[in-house]
Amino acid sequence: MPTTQDLLPHEVARWAQRAGLPLEPGRLDLVTATANHIQGVIAVLRELDPGEAAPASAYPARRGVEEGRDDAAV
Repeated sequence: MPTTQDLLPHEVARWAQRAGLPLEPGRLDLVTATANHIQGVIAVLRELDPGEAAPASAYPARRGVEEGRDDAAV
């Protein structure tokens, strides 16, 4: 996983305050950990080359065929 600079609790509190979402002190560590995890996931997604995947239209819409239905009903 690529490294990103972790947010510090005071930064998260400031961002939350700017967004109009003041945090209770007991929640700050959990929100900080969550924000850092999300940053890590986004960093991984940014490294992906979307050219490696076929567009969704390339895949047949065949959900339900296994159950014996051959229409588009779900």
